[in-house]
Amino acid sequence: MRILTFTGKGGVGKTSVSAATAVRLSQQGHRTLVLSTDPAHSLSDSFNLSLGAEPTKIKENLHAIEVNPYVDLKENWQAVQKYYTRVFAAQGVSGVVADEMTILPGMEELFSLLRIKRYKAAGLYDALVLDTAPTGETLRLLSLPDTLSWGMKAVKNVNKYIMKPLSKPLSKMSDKIAYYIPPEDAIESVDQVFDELEDIRDILTDNLNSTVRLVMNAEKMSIKETMRALTYLNLYGFNVDMVLVNKMLDTKEDSGYLENWKSIQQKYVGEIEEGFAPLPVKKLRMYEQEIVGLKALERFAFDIYGEDDPAEVVYDEPPIKFERKGDLYEVQMKLMFANPVDIDVWVTGDELFVQIGNQRKIITLPISLTGLEPGDAVFKDKWLHIPFDLNKQGQHEAQKVYNKV
Repeated sequence: MRILTFTGKGGVGKTSVSAATAVRLSQQGHRTLVLSTDPAHSLSDSFNLSLGAEPTKIKENLHAIEVNPYVDLKENWQAVQKYYTRVFAAQGVSGVVADEMTILPGMEELFSLLRIKRYKAAGLYDALVLDTAPTGETLRLLSLPDTLSWGMKAVKNVNKYIMKPLSKPLSKMSDKIAYYIPPEDAIESVDQVFDELEDIRDILTDNLNSTVRLVMNAEKMSIKETMRALTYLNLYGFNVDMVLVNKMLDTKEDSGYLENWKSIQQKYVGEIEEGFAPLPVKKLRMYEQEIVGLKALERFAFDIYGEDDPAEVVYDEPPIKFERKGDLYEVQMKLMFANPVDIDVWVTGDELFVQIGNQRKIITLPISLTGLEPGDAVFKDKWLHIPFDLNKQGQHEAQKVYNKV
C-alpha cells in the first residue's frame, strides 16, 4: 500500500491538496483511502460531504474517513480504561475525572497510527493519503513509535515477567488485592497495542512505499516552519519526496491590491527552490474561488499532477545511511536546515541518540558497533556524519578488562 502523508503549517491548504491527490489517485485506478488525523477535521468540508469514523465511499476507487479518537479509544482501550477507572474510583476519584485520567497523552495519535497498519494488512486499498494536523502535531504523530519504543519494552517486560506470573497467586491471597489486579483482557489489550505500534515505524519509514510531502505558502513563517519540519522528518528517517508551494498569485494577471504581495511571493519562491534543492518543488496557483466539491478537486488535482501518477516516488534518497570504509563506520543523517550547534550525539549500549532541540532520534546500532564511543560528528553538505572507529573496539575492550582488574 502506497502511503502519502501531507503536512505543513496550519492554513496552507494541506486538506485541499490531500483530497485532490486522493481524487487523482482514484482516477489512475488506485483503490484509495484519504484519512484525516486532524482533530479539527475539514476533509468533510473539502468534499462537501458528511464523513464519519469509518470509510465513506466518495466515488469509484475513493473512500474517505475522519478519525474519531473516542471510537478508537473504545475499540482498543476499553478493557484498560475500565480497569483504571475502577482503581481510580476506589481512591475516591469521581467517575468523569477517572475516565479522563485513563486517557494517556498521545493516545489519539497512537490509534490513528494503528489504523494505518490495519488498513495495510487488510489489503483493501492500494493507496492511503494522510491529511494531518499542523506540523507540530504531525511530528508528534510520526515520531510516536520512536518516542514510545523505550517505554514499550519496559511495560511489556513488566507484564510478561511480573504481572502475569504474580496476578493469579496474589488475587487468591485476598479479595482486596484481587480488586487491584488487572484482568487478563486489559493486559492483552496493552500487549496488542504495543505489538502493533512496533511495526508502524517500519511501515512509515519504508521509503519505497511511504513518503511525506510538505505543503507551504511563499511566506517567511511558513518557510521557516517547513524547514524545521524537514529537518525533524529526516531525523526520524522519513523520506520527503516533494514540496508544494500553494496559493501562488498569477504573475501574468493584475492582482490589484495584492500586487505587492505577488512580488514578495516571487522573492520567496526563489529562496524555496534554492534552499530545498534537490527536492522537487511544485508551485500551485491561487484560485478565484474556494476548492470545495469533487469537480473543483478534480481540476486542482490536474493542476498539481497533470497526467502524472501521484503514487510515483519523485525523490528517493534515504535520509539515514550506514557506510563503511575500511575500519571506519559512519552513520550519516540528512539534516538540511539543522544548526550544528544545536545537535547532540551520544551512545548508550547499542543505541545511538541524536537530539536537535526537543526532538530526539534513537538508532539501534549494529552489533559490531555496540559499546563503541562515536568520534567527533561532522556536518558536511547538509549531512551529519557520525564516525565509529572499529580499531578502537579492541582498545575499548582491553581498557574494560584493565579497569576490572
